[in-house]
Amino acid sequence: MKKKKITSTDIAKAAGVSQSTVSMILNKKYNVSFSKETVEKVEKTAARLGYQPPKRKVRKESRKEKLLVVFCSNLTNPYYVMLLQGIETRAKEAGFGLFICNTQRSLKMEERYLRMMPELSPLGIIYTCNPSRCYMDMIEDLAGKIPIVVVNNQNEQMSVDAVELDNSKLGRLMARHLLELGHRDVAYIAPPLTIRQKQRSKRVEGFLKEFDRQGLKDHVIIKAADEAYDMNVANIDSEYKIGYDLTKELLAEQREVTAIVGLNDMIAFGILDALQEEKYKVPGDISVMGCDNTLFARMHKVSLTTVEHFVVFKGRDACDIIMKKIAAGTMKYSGIEPVSTYHVEYEPKLIVRGTTSYPKKLN
Repeated sequence: MKKKKITSTDIAKAAGVSQSTVSMILNKKYNVSFSKETVEKVEKTAARLGYQPPKRKVRKESRKEKLLVVFCSNLTNPYYVMLLQGIETRAKEAGFGLFICNTQRSLKMEERYLRMMPELSPLGIIYTCNPSRCYMDMIEDLAGKIPIVVVNNQNEQMSVDAVELDNSKLGRLMARHLLELGHRDVAYIAPPLTIRQKQRSKRVEGFLKEFDRQGLKDHVIIKAADEAYDMNVANIDSEYKIGYDLTKELLAEQREVTAIVGLNDMIAFGILDALQEEKYKVPGDISVMGCDNTLFARMHKVSLTTVEHFVVFKGRDACDIIMKKIAAGTMKYSGIEPVSTYHVEYEPKLIVRGTTSYPKKLN
């Protein structure tokens, strides 16, 4: 017959005290005073009756947050906000939290965040831009321990998972649209075209390549912001101001152009406002084109012709790759952990709206 389990109530009856007194004495509640005699009586009674204290549940450390880290070069361009939207939607569905590292294009900030990774212990890292080349050793070392996905320019060779973007292809698509409309003299406005920001240069190179095929490379005016722009913390209107200021400068030079292209939509918005201030009609006098198909591209007074390359989907895919790699790490095949490298690429799509048309001279 199973021996009856002795409880604090049994001890209280045998010792002639209340059950709460027994409970507090046996649980060492030192903030309550009992006489020495009462304490001894309860402890001796418990021992005589063979009382076994219940096994205490080991209090687990507070559950560690399942964390993903996202590196962004800035948060002023809606492009990065769209990427984050895609990442966050998928991460939330899978029960992950996000830690955002806004490097502001600073090498020191990027290094500082990378050195924080061992302490943060994320389950994965997503770079929404190309990592700085000088830290690739650190990144590849981290990639040996946790999944890392880079939303990068396709022309960069990296031994990590990637959601790729062929910036050269985007530039060619933009150029073909303008050439097919009959534009021959155009301007291209861009942020600084530095070695560190190679993806920008690739977009411009693709654009020039298409004009060069028509023997019109010399008909493209490239106006890029000064390198100092990338040395400062970006303001919410930084890229807009590049488009605005460089368009004003272009018009002051009285260069003959029938179309102006912004490297991205934010620059194109600055171009549009500068032209409007100078009483130019868009697209009647000058056509304008952007790239990225941000939300604002369809909300401007004259909807912007742009290029869609499925930014939100890229964010979701980057997160999906992380999840697949984490899952693969928990599964073995013939006792071996599978190793894989993912590369995803979307085909860009031209979105023709109200800011591009035939050049005036052909109307």
